[in-house]
Amino acid sequence: MKLAAANQKLDAIIEKVEKKGLSASKLIDDLKELREYALKEQDPLVTKVLRLSYEFIGERNAFDVQAQFEEDEEGNEYPIEIDDKENFLYLLNLLKAADHKINREEIKDYRSALKMELY
Repeated sequence: MKLAAANQKLDAIIEKVEKKGLSASKLIDDLKELREYALKEQDPLVTKVLRLSYEFIGERNAFDVQAQFEEDEEGNEYPIEIDDKENFLYLLNLLKAADHKINREEIKDYRSALKMELY
């Protein structure tokens, strides 16, 4: 994220999730507020993934989205087993440098996985 206020909000959300997990109070409200910053930054990918994330957490009280994969020597992809909290923290940390090429690709993977799960 580009705005200093957005990064401060993102850091506060990360700290909250690290301490209390997905059950942190007002997590969805915090994500909605962070989404407003993404709207101001005119970043449709981040805006969408934040909305999908808080909808997913709101519906399921979890973040068991399968968006991370590893490849073996033959090019076969396997899902990485990761708990909800760490999975969500990984996504939030990607958002810190959302304009980085590799991070954007991974954020797109999360967006696709969230859309498949929700719709």
